[in-house]
Amino acid sequence: MRLSRAATLGAAFLVTTALALTGTSAAASDQLSGATGYVALGDSYSSGVGAGSYDSGSGSCKRSTRAYPALWAAAHTPSSFSFTACSGARTGDVVNGQLGPLNSSTGLVSITIGGNDAGFADTMTTCALQGESACLARIAQARQYIDTTLPGKLDTVYNAIQAKAPSARVVVLGYPHFYKLGGVCVAGLTEKSRSAIDAAADDINGVMAKRAADHGFTFADVNPTFSGHELCSGSPWLHSVTYPVDESYHPTAAGQSGGYLPVLASAA
Repeated sequence: MRLSRAATLGAAFLVTTALALTGTSAAASDQLSGATGYVALGDSYSSGVGAGSYDSGSGSCKRSTRAYPALWAAAHTPSSFSFTACSGARTGDVVNGQLGPLNSSTGLVSITIGGNDAGFADTMTTCALQGESACLARIAQARQYIDTTLPGKLDTVYNAIQAKAPSARVVVLGYPHFYKLGGVCVAGLTEKSRSAIDAAADDINGVMAKRAADHGFTFADVNPTFSGHELCSGSPWLHSVTYPVDESYHPTAAGQSGGYLPVLASAA
């Protein structure tokens, strides 16, 4: 996700996710035997913002060689690998600009999307700059969007993926909690604000999991692998406020390799 410079004091999009395997049928496994290409879609959590080592050809999309899709492809050598995830992407950006490589030979698709639609960068900016009361109000607004509008946005993306890559196993990865509650942070947001942020992250993961299951996709929860590595944990795999500012609240290289990669490997 892309952060504004006003977010320097502590803004970013919050979110979290999932690795809850839905599994696939024997028929789906048979389909995969003849479809072996891999396409990685999504936002900055997929492109690898925060992990460094960006492909200069990816421009502002900031696709990293240390992002979980690139790491999985390097380890499993699929017949083809297309990496179209892009920093700042929303669901509409995926539908309109990332699905080109999908076809009948695509055997695996991974995607992390929805946080930018829900406006978490703005939410975190509000929380950082305007205090607890404004923070909680903005989070409530985001949660309303997640509950009422995001499901339809995700359905549009998932339907488009199914139409273009009918043989693919699709793995929907979520977002980790930002904060370890009761942790070692002594400054910044209040504990009540941190708790509300994590709760909203659970909301978005719940919606993603439900929509993924209804489409026959696998939802992958990264909270188990990120447990003990949230902000305020003492050993975070997420950046706090940093420079470049757009890397704030994104997984580090360790978060991509230790938090996301094992979850994709298990699901795929």
